[in-house]
Amino acid sequence: MKNSTNQQNSLKIICDIIGHKYEVSKKVTSHVKEYTCKCCRKQLTTNSNGHLTELTPKFKEINSILEEIYTRRMLRLKEKTFSSSIY
Repeated sequence: MKNSTNQQNSLKIICDIIGHKYEVSKKVTSHVKEYTCKCCRKQLTTNSNGHLTELTPKFKEINSILEEIYTRRMLRLKEKTFSSSIY
């Protein structure tokens, strides 16, 4: 237990000095993504203004609902395109 805490603290210090190395962990929509730091596992997301903010439980819920709406809309658009191409 103590060893993992020391390791997390050392990784956090590296991120504080050098900076975070974020990678996309989830694409919610084409504009909204969730990011995770490779070192310290800090999670961020894009807010309504397009700026990065910390991924709180509130933003997790917003992103999951947004993802549902987005996927349903994309499915409807694909079905509409498919049915219009037949005629």
